[in-house]
Amino acid sequence: MSGSVRRAEGPAERRDGVLRVGTRGSALAVAQTTAVAEAIARATGLDVELVTITTHGDTSRESLSELGGTGVFATALREALLADECDLLVHSLKDLPTAAAPGLVIGAVPKRADARDTLCARDGLTFESLPEGARVGTGSPRRIAQLKSARPDLEVVDIRGNVDTRLGRVAEGDLDAVVLAAAGLGRLGRLDAVTDYFALSQMPTAPGQGALALEVRAGDEKGRGPIARALHAVDHVTTHAVVTAERAVLAGLQAGCAAPIGATALVDDGLLFLTASVYRPDGSERITASHAATPESLSAGHLDEAARDVGERVVSELLGAGAAGLAPLGSTR
Repeated sequence: MSGSVRRAEGPAERRDGVLRVGTRGSALAVAQTTAVAEAIARATGLDVELVTITTHGDTSRESLSELGGTGVFATALREALLADECDLLVHSLKDLPTAAAPGLVIGAVPKRADARDTLCARDGLTFESLPEGARVGTGSPRRIAQLKSARPDLEVVDIRGNVDTRLGRVAEGDLDAVVLAAAGLGRLGRLDAVTDYFALSQMPTAPGQGALALEVRAGDEKGRGPIARALHAVDHVTTHAVVTAERAVLAGLQAGCAAPIGATALVDDGLLFLTASVYRPDGSERITASHAATPESLSAGHLDEAARDVGERVVSELLGAGAAGLAPLGSTR
């Protein structure tokens, strides 16, 4: 049993037996949405049609913080879903606001890819071997703070653009290196550009990095209809739980993805562990909190409950240690 996957040309009309999946038009967004669509088609036998939606974040050349951070890529997609121009959306979870969108729910989170950040440098350089004063590009306030904390001697350059554009600036000699997510490079088949990997203990990444979220209209995730079947086919219980814990940090701090916050959660030997750090933007200081929860079982409901609980405890410790005064956290959007 296997359905087909195709790109829609023009508006995608509702048709029986066809699941319309909305995506941003970037190469990375299309690659990861195609992978999800193919998994759904294989598991359910549904024919899947990709609907490309242009967002303000795709067309603007402003930095992420100037654009407003969290939500800049999600708004147009959500409007299309609510207008019935598609049946579900595929988001990079780290780009998705933690605040609930009226009428919409996250129905599934597929198995997470590599959550780490990578260094893509000229001449095969590692992070430690970058020369003093090397120019390293990133558009993430979190990565800027982390790079400055680990190597104050580096010149960190705020950049925008897709993966090819960023790697091109290294190839052209404008930058010595860029920092990019391993998951995105893997989905594009560009891991050959990586010269070093940052351990999550060294450089905790954005909450939800490496994971995708499938968003649907509220109610469509229930029952046995084609949308509910698609969600059930690709949801990964453990991933869903750990990203819930990580995103609980953002929600509790009322922060967006433009805030310098890193979080890492994992399930190991029946325990759910969560560690989160808030950085001063210049990298001169950080506050870290870690907690663990013991789920009663590995069922989705118990894991999600444990995830929210451990997230709340980490947030309480961070705020008690002064995290709110360390950096402009922004707000959920």
